[in-house]
Amino acid sequence: MDFKSASARLKDALRLRTEPLGVAYLKDLAALPKVRRPSQVFGKKVTICQGVTMARVYGWSVGLTREDLICVPGMLAFGFTPAADPILELAQLFCEVGFNQEMGPALKEVEALPRFAPEEITAIYLAPLEKLALAPEVVAVWGNPAQMMRLIQAANFGLGEQVSGDFSGKVECASYLIGPYRTGKVIVAIPGMGDRIFSMTQDDEMVTSFPAAHLDAILHGLQEAGRKIGARYPVTVYQNFTPAFPPPYEERAKKWGIA
Repeated sequence: MDFKSASARLKDALRLRTEPLGVAYLKDLAALPKVRRPSQVFGKKVTICQGVTMARVYGWSVGLTREDLICVPGMLAFGFTPAADPILELAQLFCEVGFNQEMGPALKEVEALPRFAPEEITAIYLAPLEKLALAPEVVAVWGNPAQMMRLIQAANFGLGEQVSGDFSGKVECASYLIGPYRTGKVIVAIPGMGDRIFSMTQDDEMVTSFPAAHLDAILHGLQEAGRKIGARYPVTVYQNFTPAFPPPYEERAKKWGIA
């Protein structure tokens, strides 16, 4: 796959404001290519979603390991804590901060959350598609609802299947980064609280992510889905009508023979 060309095609078709990303998971830290790691570049620990912003807004290739991270919910989901029972810990956390009223629903929600087992991976690799040094396992694209609509239409066309959403309003980094890796499916997510507080994700931004193996089919779908009726982004607004005006305008139009 020519990922540089794929990036250009995505950005051209969707007029993206930030970079589409390739994501890879490493079991061996020695396999991490040349990247910027927040603990080394800034001397600070960050959240996973901050690493995402550095990659998609700054255009950096970013590596995240346990030593780079500080976000407890995200680290539990990605297997970066020494917790003996990450599911129980995250469920208790949801209850303690008021996201769930009882442990039963909290456990059910956490059990459904895409996640890695403790120490299943040692690093997350995030990079703009056009700058990849590793073959990605997941591709993630941020945009407004209309841009995501076109990606969904592209997936429907290219893959022949409906797209699912994964919405909880919290720890969404697990949904859009791990979800496609685990399920092999396209996932639409609404970035959660952490994304908005720490990584400056904007109110109008959503994210669609999918296994990198689907990229070619989705690019084909972006080109073909709705082409016969001119479907594109920005959406072409309908202009074949004569507008109505308030009475003072219409009276003058009639007086001067414009109407």
